[in-house]
Amino acid sequence: MSFQQNLPRIFFSKIGNQQLRTAIWTGVDKGFGKRTPLLFFNGIGANLEIAQLFADTFTGRDIITFDMPGVGGSPDPTIPYRPWWVAKAAKQILRDNGYHRVDVLGVSWGGGPAQQFAWQNKSMTRRLILCATSPGWTMVPGNPKALSKMASPRRYMDRDFLKKNFETLYGDAASKSDEFSVNMVPPSIKGYLFQLGAMMGWSSLPFARRIRARTLIIMGGNDHIVPVINGRILDAIYRRSRLEVIEGAGHLFLLTRREETVDIIRDFFGEPEMPIPHAEPVEVPSVAASFVHANDRFRAKA
Repeated sequence: MSFQQNLPRIFFSKIGNQQLRTAIWTGVDKGFGKRTPLLFFNGIGANLEIAQLFADTFTGRDIITFDMPGVGGSPDPTIPYRPWWVAKAAKQILRDNGYHRVDVLGVSWGGGPAQQFAWQNKSMTRRLILCATSPGWTMVPGNPKALSKMASPRRYMDRDFLKKNFETLYGDAASKSDEFSVNMVPPSIKGYLFQLGAMMGWSSLPFARRIRARTLIIMGGNDHIVPVINGRILDAIYRRSRLEVIEGAGHLFLLTRREETVDIIRDFFGEPEMPIPHAEPVEVPSVAASFVHANDRFRAKA
């Protein structure tokens, strides 16, 4: 049977004066009832369509995510923001769409807001999954060569640059770069810098031990950006945690080793083994519209 994408419903959510482009992938009931919805916090500069491959692989539940200000199709931020604001925005988006209890997953930068959400919204958070992330400002830094290339969003704007530096940046095989870039939309410079600034001085260390949700921490053994030691720190701090290290995997294992990652998450959820649907890296139609939006934004700034 040919592969068919599970396309999300995309719309704008208004949080105060900020519009946030929001996506909901509708899950499929596989005979055990639909699973608990999953709130997904993406990495820095990453538009929501980059999660398409993961959503096509992890299909038994609704998945909710949104573009941060100045990222993907969301307008630029007007004022700086902090992780508590991101968690507050996520809560409003969930409630506006009828979700009252979710599992929460944060990857890389998104691990910060995910931990913040779990802290601010204990009754809404069933379980917490932290992928390739850290306690925040207090993290053990990665390879300087990789971190120097993270200082700007060039990898999102120049696909040749991304391909050439993919392994140095992420620690994943260069042959996997298309799985990341097929649905990539460049963030605005302002949006990217505001995302970087949002995490300055932030750490989950003061509150992580008081988060009640069972927590799964997954790290890539070859991650050049967030070394495994950060996962060990999180595992030592969280009271109800479990650490899994995917040997040989880089920073983007959620995409490049997604079937293995989904197996780990399902086991953590205590779900029965089910066949994992085959998913191919295919461009989502909404990416073209987002590019138009992004180009308009860049022209307006010229």
